[in-house]
Amino acid sequence: MSENYDVIIAGAGAAGLYAAINLPAGTRTLLLSKRELPLCNTSLAQGGIAGVYNSPEDRTSLHENDTYIAGGFQNNHRTVHMLVNEAAQDIDRIIRLGVEFDKKEDGDYHRTLEGGHSRRRIFHHKDATGREIAEKLLAFVRTLPHVEICENTLLCDVCRTETGFSALTLHDGAYRTVNSHFFIMATGGIGRVYEFTTNSAIATGDGIMFAYHLGAMIRGLSLIQFHPTAFNNRRTRECFLISEAVRGEGAYLLNCDGERFMQRYDDRLELAPRDVVSNAIVLESRRTGSDEFYLDITHKDPDEVKDRFPMIYKNLLEQGYDLTRDRIPIYPCQHYLMGGIQVNSDSRTKVKGLYACGECSNTGVHGNNRLASNSLLEALVFSRHAAQDIAKRLSAAPQTYAAHAFDLRKDAPPVPHGIRTELRHILQESYFVIPNAEKTRDNFSRVCEILHDLDDGNYQINADYVEARSTATIAFLILNEAMIEEKGV
Repeated sequence: MSENYDVIIAGAGAAGLYAAINLPAGTRTLLLSKRELPLCNTSLAQGGIAGVYNSPEDRTSLHENDTYIAGGFQNNHRTVHMLVNEAAQDIDRIIRLGVEFDKKEDGDYHRTLEGGHSRRRIFHHKDATGREIAEKLLAFVRTLPHVEICENTLLCDVCRTETGFSALTLHDGAYRTVNSHFFIMATGGIGRVYEFTTNSAIATGDGIMFAYHLGAMIRGLSLIQFHPTAFNNRRTRECFLISEAVRGEGAYLLNCDGERFMQRYDDRLELAPRDVVSNAIVLESRRTGSDEFYLDITHKDPDEVKDRFPMIYKNLLEQGYDLTRDRIPIYPCQHYLMGGIQVNSDSRTKVKGLYACGECSNTGVHGNNRLASNSLLEALVFSRHAAQDIAKRLSAAPQTYAAHAFDLRKDAPPVPHGIRTELRHILQESYFVIPNAEKTRDNFSRVCEILHDLDDGNYQINADYVEARSTATIAFLILNEAMIEEKGV
């Protein structure tokens, strides 16, 4: 027995939620959340959302130019123009949906500055902007009678059918087949394929893996952003992010000798784009022979720091550091993916009926490097376009639904232990801030071997299997693309 929907959305972060909000009323929609609903990269976004909105001292042309500079001018001109020029309407919409941004005493919105921006245009809710947006969007989606939300539901497989798509899901040990005419991948990033990342536990690249097997084009997967200021405890896989906004408010970067060093690498100093700062830290580490680096904002007013960054202040206190008194140990770690599932300006893939939005998609807006706080904006703008494009096509969709008969492999053995650990180590040593071409070549054959075993092997279909297969697929795509780039093909 299977169930039918007009649209299935995989992912309940900003992109998935906003897509659901923008679909026409009455569209039978299934929204899948891999784990508990608040667990997503959106909720971890501290800095804010960039956009020119009711700001007379700023212009969209400036935001557009900053985006190009950060992206090494490798951005898609059409989608960048859409991003910056449509920012105001989506920021206004989420404010009307209840999202609260910080304001100044005069009642105007407080806009902060982050690396790569030439103007203060970052709207924020203290240092927990992503969580505020996710909570308010989810609250609104819960009021929509045509949207069914399935929490703690694993997407196990997706197949094309003659009428659209058929998907296998797993919840509390029970498998369920669901069918739809349209499918939106909004599954977030790939951070958990690295040993150290700022990403949440769900970020294993599942949506990219499924889209790849459905026949979608995957582009720019080697374009990975490593955030320069992750809290350096080296004890947990998920590294606590210290927002770029802390540097935007005047924090210094210090090396092992307690000296500022960015002047050796870029005239923009601490406010250079993320890739520049991360590269500078690694080069400085090689120069000094030490991986000890610090973020220092102790020269600023303590009360202002605590008021501006309450979540960061609290989290660091729990780790034994006072942001207003102590230098905070930091080091780069995996943070964001610029590439992903190739889509057009309406978030459509080359697979009929398949869309992708948010971090798992490749809209081209980021070029070679993402400008800070453009990610939440991208999630809103292009998930809205996906929903609007689907709305135009609903009336032409078939009246019937075909279901795929999935092999549940109930008696199959579990996936071997340690595969994901090995793959994470391979990526960490092969493709970190400054890639190691020799390690990439040496490790690629092992990744191919693991992927072949998972694709063709007969293993239990559960979270371990899906995430191992995703990790292997992502590792294969990253290293393969890196070797092609090295050869200049």
